[in-house]
Order: sequence, then C-alpha cells, then structure tokens
Amino acid sequence: MIEILANSALNTIQDRGRPRAMTLGVARGGAMDILALACGNMMLGNEPDAAGIEIAFFPFRLRFLDDRAFAVTGARGPVRLDGIDLPPDWAMIARAGQTLQCDAPTTGCRTYLTIAGGIDVPLVLGARATDLKGGFGGLEGRALQKGDRLPCGVPATPGVPPHGYGLAVRCPMPDADATRVRVLPAAEYDDFTAEARHAFFQTAWRLTPSANRMGYRLEGTPLAQQRPLNLFSHGIVPGTVQVPPAGQPIVQMADANTCGGYPKIATIIESDLRLLAQTRVNGSIRFVETTRTDAVAALRAEARDQARRADAFADLRRMLMPA
Repeated sequence: MIEILANSALNTIQDRGRPRAMTLGVARGGAMDILALACGNMMLGNEPDAAGIEIAFFPFRLRFLDDRAFAVTGARGPVRLDGIDLPPDWAMIARAGQTLQCDAPTTGCRTYLTIAGGIDVPLVLGARATDLKGGFGGLEGRALQKGDRLPCGVPATPGVPPHGYGLAVRCPMPDADATRVRVLPAAEYDDFTAEARHAFFQTAWRLTPSANRMGYRLEGTPLAQQRPLNLFSHGIVPGTVQVPPAGQPIVQMADANTCGGYPKIATIIESDLRLLAQTRVNGSIRFVETTRTDAVAALRAEARDQARRADAFADLRRMLMPA
C-alpha cells in the first residue's frame, strides 16, 4: 500500500483505458503516454496495462507502507527516494516508510509511477482508469488527494535487483524546437482550401493553455474551408484534429468525447499522440503527413520493441536477483 503525502490537482490512476467501451459512448481514457506506462510496468514484471499513477501536476510525494518495487518513467525531472536522486526511467525497491518525491520535469510534462502488482482499484467497464468526466474508475472516479491510501496488487515476479535498473533506450520525448507528429488526412481534408491545407503542414502551431486530457487547442494560421459545412455529430477518436469556425485546430486527447460535429482535417497516428501528450503549454507543434502503411508499420515496430524490452527485463531479473 502507498499513501499520498503531497499532491496537486488532477493527478489520477490510469491504465490503458477503455477502447472497447467507445461504442457505448464512453471515452477511451487511460494514460496520455501509454508507452511510458507500459515501460514502467514491464520493468517491474507487471502486465503492460497494470494501473499506475499519471502525474501531471507537481510536486507529488508519497510514502510506501510496505516494501515494494516501483518505477518512474515518462517526463524527466527530479525524482528522489528519501532525498536521494534517482536516474530517469528507473526501477528499484522502496522499503516501508520511505518517501518518494517527483518535482516538475525539465523535459516532457507527464510522469508515470508504476508499482509492482499495480494499483489495485476495482475494474469498471474492463479498466481501472479514472474517468473524471464520468466520475468512475480509479479511486472513486476522482483525482488523488492528500491522505489517500492506495492498495497494491500481488507482484507477478520477485521484484527488481536490489540496486535497481533502468531503460537502456528511453521513451522518446518531444524535440526542443518543435514536436513533430505524423498525421493522416481525415474525412473533410479536401473541404479545406488549398491554402489552408498548405498552412496546416507549414505552420508552427502553438499549444495554448487550453490543454487538458480531453483536448488541446492550438494557435496559428486560421484554416479556412472552401464552403461552410453543417455536419451532424459523428464518431471521433483520440488524435482527431477538428477545426471549429474560428479556424484554430483542436486535437482530441485521451478523454475526448466519442462524437463531435466540427470538420476533421487530420488524425494523429497512435504512435505519435504520446509525443503531443508530453508537449508543454506554449510549445511548438508541426504536423507531418504520412501514409496508412507507415502508420501501421510504426505500431508494429513499437509492439516489437516493447516485446524485446519485456524479454530483456525478464532476463535481467533472472540474472541479477539474489539466489
């Protein structure tokens, strides 16, 4: 079990979310950076979708109430166990009574804490992810608060080596100059003017402060349509780039509604959506056109990399754990 000692608003319990529930009108939800969560879990021998804590507001501090292996992945910034600095993307064992503190990151903006055995809250619609909009999942459907005590599951493996270990190849973070994300043209792409389509790819879009788990508003060259469109609400998914009448795009994120009526100019591919999730407010974003073949290839390459990482950590645990 762990106890929250210091927390800011909207840090939540997340797993991979509820993609199958989208047909019921329920947001997919889950970790904004699924790869970072999965890497933390595989370092601990958890299932990739075990529930952890998504930390987007800092400082965050907790106390371990029993001996427990943990990992911290995602955004890179100061992380300390009883005041001792830990390397980025690191897993190790905490002893009962020790405290862990995560301060504001210097690269990226979302940090993930995973625990051996996972955070053991009830399954709701097949997942433990917190849906703040619906008020369910996670811990009572809400953000974490100071004083919360979170139960942890039974670890599937003996743990991690006494001195810990980290990722040999870290999860990619956004570039310092601009976050580049690959997109596929969406249904209404051709309904925008040629100038708007050109500007969409040539503009360095600014991520405005209107950015949360539901959606990111961008600011740049207004995108005009060839003629006004009146669309019925229709299905959308995380990664959909909609353009309201003012011409400034909105990117749907993990907690997006499952339907909407604004014209869609593009869809960010699944493998790159996590990069946008790790982009800071006022950061620069550029869209790069890709193909469906390349989007599928990126997903398959990511799956292969995760499988290799999981196997490598399993081998390390067998080699390094005390007899």
